[in-house]
Amino acid sequence: MIKKIIVSFSLLLSLVSFAQDGTSSPYSFYGIGDVRFKGTIENTSMGGMSVIPDSIHMNIVNPAMYSSLKLTTYAVGGTFSVNKLKTDSQSEKAQRTALDYLAIGIPLKKLGIGFGLIPYSSVGYNIKSSSTDLNLIRTDSYNKGDGGVNKVFLGFGYQITKDLSIGADAQYNFGQIKTQNISIRYDSNGFPIQYATVELNKSTASGVNFNTGLSYKTKIDNKLTLFSSATYTPESNLNLGNTRTISLAQTISGVVAGVVGDPVDITVPSTKLKLPSKITFGIGVCDVKKWSIGTEVTLQNSSNFGNRFSDISNVSYQNASKFTVGGYYIPNYKSFSKYFSRIVYRGGFRYENTGLVINNTPIKDGALTLGLGMPLKGAFSNINIGFELGERGTKSAGLVSEQYMNFNVSLSLNDRWFVKRKYD
Repeated sequence: MIKKIIVSFSLLLSLVSFAQDGTSSPYSFYGIGDVRFKGTIENTSMGGMSVIPDSIHMNIVNPAMYSSLKLTTYAVGGTFSVNKLKTDSQSEKAQRTALDYLAIGIPLKKLGIGFGLIPYSSVGYNIKSSSTDLNLIRTDSYNKGDGGVNKVFLGFGYQITKDLSIGADAQYNFGQIKTQNISIRYDSNGFPIQYATVELNKSTASGVNFNTGLSYKTKIDNKLTLFSSATYTPESNLNLGNTRTISLAQTISGVVAGVVGDPVDITVPSTKLKLPSKITFGIGVCDVKKWSIGTEVTLQNSSNFGNRFSDISNVSYQNASKFTVGGYYIPNYKSFSKYFSRIVYRGGFRYENTGLVINNTPIKDGALTLGLGMPLKGAFSNINIGFELGERGTKSAGLVSEQYMNFNVSLSLNDRWFVKRKYD
């Protein structure tokens, strides 16, 4: 009963978090927003490393890992982030709270099934900019956006042999992105020249894509095991139905106080974006119940990616790449008297070329990660806590350096399903 209450509370908390902005990054203005890592807090705390199978934690990065589950697993995770945004002349702070995933894994002997909900990308920015022309006419622009693209996924992993597993999942993408731009012009004396121009854009997303995975392990000696994995996501289409409305309005400090006249609908074409193909290779060594260390390389063919609307300039895309290294350490998983000896201590590092290029400057992202897996009394379930300290972007080329601290928390709850009782 207590476990069911915890699960219900987790689901409720997830739904509340899901309605909140998933990012506060100004770089979410481009493409379909800030693309999120598809992994659990356990993976995130190890730099994103996901090569090691786990019998009591879900691995939603590689569907082949579903076959490693021994218990039915409920997984839910969220993040609280504090960002410090810097340019050459300004510095601002922002924060956000977001759902990272909601998933269930079910073991059926050699077969494992996984399904759930994850945010794929998030849009969340609020930016003011000013410019002055040769006639000393100043234009203030207020830009904000919210929304994003989400994924519902269903997949399976099958154990071909005791050392080799394969898997695949199907993902349905859906969501809505809304952006608003308010433009106010002032004369040389600082008085508004006319009503503000308000531009509202909305993009409704839909599409399907697939992900495949492979996992292999082999014994090095009596204690050590070598693990390897690979995942491949083929290129797919994301359909965006776009609308744009222009209106005149009275404003106070960039906030619309009243619309003047009737809004005008502007015809804009729908967009079909190519979600890039992606391939990941990983290798790791571990004494499964004691420690592990592993590394992964991800290559993404994102050079053909684009923006929701064709009138965004000074931005392009190149092929993306990511390198991660991480692992865990368990002092003594059998200890009954020393709780801290049973905690899983995690750590890692990641470095990423995001593929986004603004003003001919590639946007890079790197972070150090730490985490704890704290077992719950009398169960295989646990609470996972993670921490990321990283930086994305740069202050050069008129861009923004984004320094962030992410605080992650998740619940991994386990139960037995489809087990025949020996006694009634």
